[in-house]
Amino acid sequence: MLARAAALIRAEGENLTRLLVRENGKLWSEASVEVAKTADFLDYYAGFARQATGVTLADARPDTLTSVRHEPLGVVLLITPWNDPLLTPARKLAPALTCGNAVLLKPAPDTPLTALALADVLSRAGLPGAVLTVITGHTEEIGESLLEAPELAALSFTGSTAVGRHLRATLARRNVRVQTEMGGKNAAVVFPSVDLGDVVPVLLQAGFAQAGQRCTATSRVIVSDDQAEELLDRLRSGIEAFVPGPGLEAGSTLGPLISPAHRERVHRFVAGATDEGGRLVTGGDMVTGRPLDRGCFYAPTLVDQVAPDHVMWRDEVFGPVVAVHRVAATSRQDFLDRSLALANDSPYGLTASAFTADLAEAMHFADGVETGQVSVNLPTSGWDVHHPFGGFGDSGSAFKEQGSEALQFYSRVKTVAVRHGRLAGNAR
Repeated sequence: MLARAAALIRAEGENLTRLLVRENGKLWSEASVEVAKTADFLDYYAGFARQATGVTLADARPDTLTSVRHEPLGVVLLITPWNDPLLTPARKLAPALTCGNAVLLKPAPDTPLTALALADVLSRAGLPGAVLTVITGHTEEIGESLLEAPELAALSFTGSTAVGRHLRATLARRNVRVQTEMGGKNAAVVFPSVDLGDVVPVLLQAGFAQAGQRCTATSRVIVSDDQAEELLDRLRSGIEAFVPGPGLEAGSTLGPLISPAHRERVHRFVAGATDEGGRLVTGGDMVTGRPLDRGCFYAPTLVDQVAPDHVMWRDEVFGPVVAVHRVAATSRQDFLDRSLALANDSPYGLTASAFTADLAEAMHFADGVETGQVSVNLPTSGWDVHHPFGGFGDSGSAFKEQGSEALQFYSRVKTVAVRHGRLAGNAR
């Protein structure tokens, strides 16, 4: 069924991409990648359905065969966000269904149509109707009823840290398994050994793709004081070359934010950063002029001299905004130590990247950074379907998504011992 659904998604990719762009606002190029990756998720987990679901173990007791079985949990609730409204449900649905669970899918109220389209594809591919139920509506109105359902065995949530904490606290009194993938404040460290010409295109993609509305987006950049001005000049040139516009227009290179309220939230962060002493390099306001002033467009923004105690450095903005902090290091080792400390000085621990031409620096950074994903000379985003994904700290729970690791959350382990010889004391 999952394989047939993947084939349907590929065959109907253009229609799904158009729906995703119209509902979410991201660029056509971004939405088409999401559609393709959604099919990849279904195909990947379809393969696991043919794999072993347990093992046989030796048993010291005579005439006894012991096995370990992986069973479904039962009914699982999936709460998914608006920023990847097709990919994130598929990332959760595919392993949940492969493990044999029934699923309640609660998409974000901003993007319900995309989730319903995915459910329609699964139904046409042969998924029985009772196995998947999509529930649309505002979480504050229906969330408590879903969480209090006695049939609920597990919850997988992707969204804000505040909501994730609330869900964990609500379910802590019950024996309900909880998986959370929450916020990020992802740092990129630019080491003095690297060529800035190689770094800038990667930072632009990592910070501003999907208008920065990704939990894995680069939002903090740490650079040596000696390289800061050159990096800022190169970044400003790249940022000012973005063309804000509707996702269905071929010339657009930066899409809108999800809603007017979210655009106002992003702007408050930028205004607060300058009030705290940050220096606005470029951007910093809504996009004006018709017809874009009728949408939710925000100018891509770069802020320099953002201190580690500033709100913009510590809280997730979730928009096209990158903060820069300069390090006046006395040596390469000093820069390495101080940049690691700055990257780790965050309640979040989702992903981080380092740009360096020195292998020793790269390995030291990978060993020392406190994030669930680490990239070297790559963006903080862009993880593939078979890569285990999930953060530390306030970025998420211990259960990983993606890869074979995801199956552990959606199944339980039962150990069964069967004695096939005569019972003890039986004379026959």
